[in-house]
Amino acid sequence: MIAKTPWLWRLGIIVGVLILAHPIGAWADFQARVIAVHEGDRLTIRHDGRNEIVYLKDIDCPSLKQPYGEQARHATAAYVGNREVMINMLQRDREGRNTANILLSDGRNIGRELVKEGLAWWQRTGSGDRRLAELEELARASGIGLWSEPHPIPPWKWKAAKKTGRYSN
Repeated sequence: MIAKTPWLWRLGIIVGVLILAHPIGAWADFQARVIAVHEGDRLTIRHDGRNEIVYLKDIDCPSLKQPYGEQARHATAAYVGNREVMINMLQRDREGRNTANILLSDGRNIGRELVKEGLAWWQRTGSGDRRLAELEELARASGIGLWSEPHPIPPWKWKAAKKTGRYSN
């Protein structure tokens, strides 16, 4: 029994080292190349020989014609444009769109980066990512990005107002 204990202890260390040394991609569903960034939260990826439009999970960037819409698109393009990324939790949202967490090779989540920079809203409905709430609150308190505006209009209200011709806060 005593002879087995050091062996089990060594095995535990080896397994721990292997887990820590495993690349972040091991926790992603698959890897893809970003071939186009349409808006801050909408891009086209290429995977398995086909192109797919994917929306960043749990966030909403300003539309291109809104204040900070172009900045959000440029920021996303700077992070992932024409790069290999990890796609995690690809699924269809209630509107039938593909959504996913998109991760850089260092493990950073692009949606979180955009919220942190004040270039996106956290989508509270159905989001399980409470870190986004914290990042949005920090961006608001710092008055950065869209939070430098006195009354930024969320894209879902902006789109509805375009249809009706009225904004509501």
